[in-house]
Amino acid sequence: MAKAQDFTTVMKDIMGAFPVDTKAMEDAFKNQAALSEKLSGVALDAAEKSAELSSKWTKETLAKMSDMTKAKAEPADYAKALTDFASANAEVAAENMAAFAEIAKKVQMDTVELMMAAGKDMQEDAAKAVKKATDDATAAAKKATTVK
Repeated sequence: MAKAQDFTTVMKDIMGAFPVDTKAMEDAFKNQAALSEKLSGVALDAAEKSAELSSKWTKETLAKMSDMTKAKAEPADYAKALTDFASANAEVAAENMAAFAEIAKKVQMDTVELMMAAGKDMQEDAAKAVKKATDDATAAAKKATTVK
C-alpha cells in the first residue's frame, strides 16, 4: 500500500523558502492608518467650517425675516420690506456660496497634497520591499542549490 504524502510538511518547506517580511506589512498598515487619519482630519475640518457657515447664514436670514415680518403702517411698506429682504438675501447667498467654494477648494488642495506625499512614500516603500524580496529570494535560491 502506498504511503500518503504529507502536504503540510511540503507547504512548510515552500513557505520557509520564501520568507515573508511582516515588518513591511506592519509599516504599510501604519502608513495607511496615518494617511486615513490625515484625510479624516481634512474632512472633519471642512465639515466643521461648513456647519459654522451654514449656522451663521441661517441666523442672518432669520434676523432679516424678523424685520420683514413686522407690522407696517402702509401697504407699500410690505412690498419694500420683501424687496429689501430678497435683495439682501441674494447678496448674502452669493457671499456664502463663495465661502463654501473656498472650503471645498482647501479640501481639494489638502487632499491632493496628502495623496502626492503618500504616493511618494509608497513608491519608496515598494522599492525597498522589492529590493529586500529580491535579496531574500536570491539568498534562498543560493541556499537551496548549495544544500543539494
